[in-house]
Amino acid sequence: MKFNITIPPKLKIEYDKELSLYKTALSNNNLPKAWDHLERSHILGQSYPWEHSYTHYLMLKYGMLTRDSKEIFGQVIRLIVGGWKSFINKVPIGNTGGANVPPLKTMPIPHDLKIKLESYQK
Repeated sequence: MKFNITIPPKLKIEYDKELSLYKTALSNNNLPKAWDHLERSHILGQSYPWEHSYTHYLMLKYGMLTRDSKEIFGQVIRLIVGGWKSFINKVPIGNTGGANVPPLKTMPIPHDLKIKLESYQK
């Protein structure tokens, strides 16, 4: 069994870029674009406990900001379980992480992110 602890440095750069774009969109009050970047950061970081959990924390804050009770509840559950699933390398690849999708559903990865994941996960 493979244990994931640390995100590869080049993949961390891409993950951090998505978080930066999230923060910029949020500060510009562009909530749909902010959410898109959170989903993209989730895809990039979901195999690593810290990044995975941190994205769910930001999604929880987003749910609180938008007063979305479904998102808030969904993120609390994901925060409890997500990091452990990352650590033991049992995440649903491509899942965008929001409460609007089943937590165990594998999803297609956007092409640009797929290239980054394939290049930097080694």
